Amino acid sequence: MFEGVFTALVTPFKNGKIDYDSLEKIIEHQIAGGVDGVVPMGTTGESPTVSYEEHEEFIIRVVKMINKKIKVIAGTGSNSTDEAIYLSKAAQDAGVDGVLLVNPYYNKPPQRGLIAHFEQVAKSISIPVVLYNIPGRTGINFLPESVTELVKRVPNIVAMKEASGDINQMMHLIELCGDRITLLSGDDNLLLPVLGIGGKGIISVLSNLLPADVKAVVTLFKAGKFEEARKKFYALLPLCRAMFYETNPIPIKAAMEMAGFCSSEVRLPLVPLSDDNRKKLKDALLAYGVKL
Repeated sequence: MFEGVFTALVTPFKNGKIDYDSLEKIIEHQIAGGVDGVVPMGTTGESPTVSYEEHEEFIIRVVKMINKKIKVIAGTGSNSTDEAIYLSKAAQDAGVDGVLLVNPYYNKPPQRGLIAHFEQVAKSISIPVVLYNIPGRTGINFLPESVTELVKRVPNIVAMKEASGDINQMMHLIELCGDRITLLSGDDNLLLPVLGIGGKGIISVLSNLLPADVKAVVTLFKAGKFEEARKKFYALLPLCRAMFYETNPIPIKAAMEMAGFCSSEVRLPLVPLSDDNRKKLKDALLAYGVKL
């Protein structure tokens, strides 16, 4: 259902407000680049620092701009189950194709709490759900055994964005779940390894800027052109790493500004990219051949 490249959309700001003109430009770039979908209001979209009203309006506008040309998976996770249900229902009403639910952060529930949380949220809607495991940000790791138990109970949970960085854990997930759940890489720099173990794609940061290039890795791999896919992936790898010179989405927003798509503005407590890292990022972009 959800395979290929899905762009974790940045949320462009201008003077503290969401810049919908720039958003339209970014979305046109995604469609032209051939990605399979976009993911608004995730980590890269700075969802923790937008209001409920902004969150809902942003998703509504993305759905309208996309106009069914590609899929929309809305980030609707929260560390409050009630809030996640509210946001997920609102996204469903807006016409999204699915929702992305991050592990509840900060309150660190046990595994049975994670299962209960995701079960309640997923059963509150009828559209597909993508789980999002990112223990480095949430403080909790959703283990493959727990995911397996959950998907047996809840049929509309169809995929998992895995950003634990642990390939062995991802392999164990596939080992336990088989084709019952689709594995998507949550890290650009692990795209090729994840495809190699049986993953079906990625929710990508870098594809905000280079949608066609990230898509090419997946397309080549699926076509069995493994050496070409490997070469393309390794050409992109310095930029994948550059996206984490500082906390995401600080570097990708700086890159998008350099390329003329939107401002690099982020909301506090995030701050703009440092001058030193900005220079390093520019050098990496130019070395790859990005027009600035």
